[in-house]
This record gives sequence, C-alpha cells and structure tokens, in this order.
Amino acid sequence: MILDLALRDYDLSSLLDHARTAEKIGYGCLWTSETQHDPFLPLAVAATGTTSIKLGTSIAVAFPRSPMVLAYTAWDIQKASRGRFILGLGSQVRAHNERRFSIKFEAPGPKLHEVVLALRAIWECWQKGTPLRFQGEFYHFDLMTPFFNPGPITHPEIPIFIAGVNQYMCRMAGEVCDGLHVHPFHTAKYLREYVQPAVERGLSASGRLRRDFTYVTAAFVVIGETEAERAKNREAVRQQVAFYASTRTYAPVLETHGWEEVGPELHHKSLNGDWQGMARLISDEMLADIAVTGTSSDVGRKLHERYVGLLDRVSLYLPYGWAADQSTQVNLVSQLNQ
Repeated sequence: MILDLALRDYDLSSLLDHARTAEKIGYGCLWTSETQHDPFLPLAVAATGTTSIKLGTSIAVAFPRSPMVLAYTAWDIQKASRGRFILGLGSQVRAHNERRFSIKFEAPGPKLHEVVLALRAIWECWQKGTPLRFQGEFYHFDLMTPFFNPGPITHPEIPIFIAGVNQYMCRMAGEVCDGLHVHPFHTAKYLREYVQPAVERGLSASGRLRRDFTYVTAAFVVIGETEAERAKNREAVRQQVAFYASTRTYAPVLETHGWEEVGPELHHKSLNGDWQGMARLISDEMLADIAVTGTSSDVGRKLHERYVGLLDRVSLYLPYGWAADQSTQVNLVSQLNQ
C-alpha cells in the first residue's frame, strides 16, 4: 500500500516547494481536489518541478467541462510531468451541478461513462491520427483539424479514475476506468461487501484482472500523542462524518452496517443547521468503523492492517489542525509502504 498526500488547501506561489518536499519525504502521489481552488493548476505547477511523485485530481468535477477541455488539460499535464498524471473525475451531486456550477444534471452514471469513452477517443485521435468520430447520447465529437491537434506525446496512456459510491459507478469504474476514488466516508466492510464485488463485475466484463485496477481513498484518521489530543481530534472527525452521512447519496455506506435509520435524522438536522446535534448521532462504534485512531508512531501500521487487500493507495483525511515534521511523515510513509 502506498501513502499519498492530499492537498486540501494550497497557494500556487508556494505549491512547488510543497510538492518537492512531498516528493523528498516519499509520498506516492500528490492529489488535488475541486473545493476552493481549481484542481489542475497546482498539478501543472508541480509537473515541471518534480521528477517522481505522481500527480492526480481527486477529483475534478466532470460535467462543468467538456470532455474536449478535459482532454487538452490532461494531455498537457501528462506531457509536462513525463507520464505521471492521473485524471480523477467525479459527477458531484445534483445541488452542486445545478446551483454551484449552473449546469444541467442528467443521468450522472451514463454521462460520466460517456465522458471516459470520449476522452479515450480524443486522445487516440491525437496520438495515432485516428479520425475523430465519437457519437454518444450526451456528447458528439467529429471535428479535429491539424491546427487544433496537439499531436502525439511520449506517454499517451493517461490513467482515468472515477469517484464512485453506488453499485453503478463502482461497476462502471471496473469496466472502463483504471481506478476508483473511494469516498472518505467508508468502512472496510463497505469496501469488502459492496464496492469490490461491483468493481469485480466490471473488471470481468472488460476482461481485466484485479492487478489492472487501483483503489485509492483519503481515510479519516484520528491522530494524537495523548488521549486528550485524540479525544479533541475525534470530535472534529465525528462532525465531518456526520456532514457526509447526512447526504442521501452516501446511504449505501450506512445500509451496509444497518445504520440506515441515522441518515434521515442527519439530513433533517442538516436542514435546520443543527450541526452539533448531527455529530451526536455518530456513535463511538460507528466512528471506530469509519476512522483509524492512533499516535503518529503507529497509525500507519493500523491503516495498513485495516486496508491491506482492500486499497492500493491511501492519504490521510484530517479535518483538524495537525502538523508533523518531516521525520514523522517519513515514518508514516515507511509504515504504509510495506
């Protein structure tokens, strides 16, 4: 298992130094997300200033961008990084598509499936000179003149990962993608009994094996050198877990454990802004299944024990202030990279 680094906030002016430090420490991949910043710009900055660390989006929201726009951006970062880029895409939920991005939200699973196929068709056109003839339900591409064709690159095989929670997305990931971004709100039981069987059906349909596929996530972790510190950080994780669990899209995680009655209560409290009340609905037993708890010297080992055979790459989801020196981070990397 490989320990990656997920960037939750970043400043482009200092990003390159941050990326070089992450590479020096030994992190496997630098992941950016589409929250407060564009997910691609930091990776473009990091691409030419690093040499070995992988660079990926976790995730970029697919539908506000045409697949053609995504194709150009990914092609340029892949070329600049000399083959280290991973394109991670997600559908996002209806509210964000319609109200934050002001775009039509329609059949997210089939539409994301089409985005993946369209990207591959566009890249094949650029790399091999194949005529661009993509006709789908949502997208149509049949114009690519030499003036707009960036041409072939040395590393044309760009891995595509998608974010998935439900059975359709997980199966689709196994069928047409190179990896799955598992949502941070998950448990080992959910991965074992819900996610992996769906992915395996997709892999079987495409004639591929488990070794051809990558599972990656940001895992909730409660780190503290003392019980008092862990208790404080545990409450921050509990609050974030309650937020995710209140979203009906993530109901499969609750249902896997028989916790489904908690979901509507959380959703109701979220509509009323009762954030503290929401957190109280997440029991210690639930939190123990969702988050890994430990000190900086043993939490890496505990992550490995929980996820070995279930995940290939993991980063730490820490919704609280935690600063570790480089030696501590190196130790964490060594605990995971067994």
